[in-house]
Amino acid sequence: MKSFIAIAASLLIASPVLAQVKPCEELKGEIDAKIKNNGVPAFTTTIVDKDVAEDGKVVGTCEGGSKKIVYKRGEASPAPAATSAPAATSAPAAQKSPQ
Repeated sequence: MKSFIAIAASLLIASPVLAQVKPCEELKGEIDAKIKNNGVPAFTTTIVDKDVAEDGKVVGTCEGGSKKIVYKRGEASPAPAATSAPAATSAPAAQKSPQ
């Protein structure tokens, strides 16, 4: 009987620790979807180390509590770096020849 209680207690203690280990990108995606479903048009969520001071509201922790996800409302999500810079063209502009 004592061993049953010890096993049950061990499982209850260990289960919250196992539930908290989640990849940050997966959790961030879930949080983003919930925010969009609530009708928020412009926001950002950022993954930062748990010790970093960041403006905004902490809406989740991930990777065993080593990182946190910070939410800021009213700011548009940043565009990916590849699309934010204008593409450079090396070909000269075509000129019309006089006719």
